[in-house]
Amino acid sequence: MVTKSLEFICDFGSPNAYLAMKALPDLLERTGADLVITPCLLGGIFKATGNKAPMLQYADVPAKLAYENLEMRRFIERHGLTRFRLNPHFPVNTLLIMRGAIVAEDEGLLDDYVDAVNRAMWEEGLKMDDPEVATAFLSESGFDGPALLARTQEPAIKARLAANTEAAVARGVFGIPTFFVGEAMFFGKERLGQVEEALLG
Repeated sequence: MVTKSLEFICDFGSPNAYLAMKALPDLLERTGADLVITPCLLGGIFKATGNKAPMLQYADVPAKLAYENLEMRRFIERHGLTRFRLNPHFPVNTLLIMRGAIVAEDEGLLDDYVDAVNRAMWEEGLKMDDPEVATAFLSESGFDGPALLARTQEPAIKARLAANTEAAVARGVFGIPTFFVGEAMFFGKERLGQVEEALLG
């Protein structure tokens, strides 16, 4: 049996990406799929596609925003994600920490980095676009914070994040969380049932 891969287009700026990530372990266990995380810059995706965050997109449609919030609460309850908290600094500029994800990937630490930064953003409510806050948090979480964030200024690291983002847009990505099973794209945490069907199909 060939193991299928689930690709997750990821940016820490999306609360829904955090929620989807936390719901994935059970899905991966049921399907036997491997998870591949592809760091991209949500701001770059929005700029390239003309998309906006829901809170801006639906600012004049209060019923739609209310439903988005209801759906989020239902998802949180269904998956028991009791540690989730909206970041008080939202929206957070994720350029620094997404370049950090590329560094972590380069150093074989991406899974641990994603877990840690998700916790910082959506459980501890830290202002992770502040270099001092990010450095201190990463150091406390077992990384070499100063060294990791210093590498975010390397041209090759910047280029890889830009290339990931451009490639995602070229594949039809317009927001996050987006998933790929092969070439089949699924957008939003509400599509995880469809993702599971595709992995089992």
